[in-house]
Amino acid sequence: MVLERSVSLGKEDRQAFLRKIPGVDRLLGSEEIQGLVQIQPRALILRAIHQVLEELRTLIFEGRITDLEDLDLGAVLGRVRRRVDELVRPSLRPVINATGVVAHTNLGRSILADRVLDRFRSVAGGYSNLEYDLAEGRRGSRYVHVEGILRELTSAEAAMVVNNNAAAVLIALETLAKGREVIVSRGQLVEIGGSFRIPDVMRKSGAVMVEVGTTNKTHLKDYEEAIGPETALLLKVHTSNFQVVGFTEEVPLAELAELGGRHGVPVMEDLGSGCFVDLDAFGLSREPTVQEVLTQGADLVTFSGDKLLGGPQAGIILGRRDLVAAIRSNQLNRALRIDKLTLVALEETLRLYRDPKQAVQEIPTLRMILQPLEDLRRKARSLLDMIGPGGEEAVTVSLCDGSSKVGGGALPLLELPTCLVCLDPKRMTAQSLEKAFRASDPPIIARVERERVMLDVRTIQTPEMAVVARTVNRIAGVPV
Repeated sequence: MVLERSVSLGKEDRQAFLRKIPGVDRLLGSEEIQGLVQIQPRALILRAIHQVLEELRTLIFEGRITDLEDLDLGAVLGRVRRRVDELVRPSLRPVINATGVVAHTNLGRSILADRVLDRFRSVAGGYSNLEYDLAEGRRGSRYVHVEGILRELTSAEAAMVVNNNAAAVLIALETLAKGREVIVSRGQLVEIGGSFRIPDVMRKSGAVMVEVGTTNKTHLKDYEEAIGPETALLLKVHTSNFQVVGFTEEVPLAELAELGGRHGVPVMEDLGSGCFVDLDAFGLSREPTVQEVLTQGADLVTFSGDKLLGGPQAGIILGRRDLVAAIRSNQLNRALRIDKLTLVALEETLRLYRDPKQAVQEIPTLRMILQPLEDLRRKARSLLDMIGPGGEEAVTVSLCDGSSKVGGGALPLLELPTCLVCLDPKRMTAQSLEKAFRASDPPIIARVERERVMLDVRTIQTPEMAVVARTVNRIAGVPV
């Protein structure tokens, strides 16, 4: 028996336990291991054996093994088999998102559209014209694959992409303001995921930050009074991952652009979460679109590709031709460029936006955010029926109303009404049930509220419903 807590073993008992451990040759010669060798590399199996034997010795010295049967050949072979399974399992694995957070940063943010996935194999499995101009028969630019459609969709003069939005902000500041001043409102000095802060990014770029206004109020005159001969940029940062409410005021972009124009200072806006669809038309919170920001006079706009846009991780830079050209020629660009698979995913996602109705239907992030409550209730009832009543003595299953989140640092105050499948465990704690879901294959990531495990169907994909139902019944002890 393997104990959670250690017990004291005498020296003779400990030696008896150690002698009981099967040797490497005995394990390798067993019929079970010989069968494994036919399907898995011998070196990997040897690694698993050595790891298991070392683990058993440690457990014996710690007094956590108290039964010699745990060291029988069959028991140790079982440990080796499970360890082999762990070693061959990929580290990056699919999971089922039952949290209701649509663009969940820890779970990979946006799910790519089926059309994007269809393009992957042909490009990833062969050569492509990544940096080859087919018309001219010579080296080309990788950015042409998305620049044209970005300009088409937004009317920007020029466009380029890097590997994420923090990189986009960094290279823009390093190019346009290194050693010079960038004016920004104190109320917009945001921190994004992973403790990356706008002041830190600005410091790394070599720009000199000039803070104006206060946390809750910044006026146009604050910017104007700070402009001097060393001013390189006026920076506006959209607070997409938090909101300051109450006695607040910030300068509208159009006014800031007019001020910058009068003084010959470019205006840059970091949107963070770029949006191409007017969410206000669907009754959701107001979120500025990329097109609006450019129309209002921003000289440069940066935003993410994997948040509200619903594409892959990327940092997109749009704006004046001369500014984008300068950024593109920066040697730092080589270190921040995106690869061919990201370009494929971004191009195909952007192509869907040529028809906004198609984008809303086919881009999973938008489809989940805009899913009607009645559809979610039908989906939750369907999952409830698939689970059935079999495990009621272990887990009580019911439906309840709740709310989902957009996630990814977008629309932080928006509560999306949803329907939850609520699991009330009777033989274990809610935390133990949630852990059992994470340990399943595939792992199911749920949330715990009021000592119940909640499954939000908004983020559970239709093909995953049967898997979730089987997992619930397995954990509840119902034969599946």
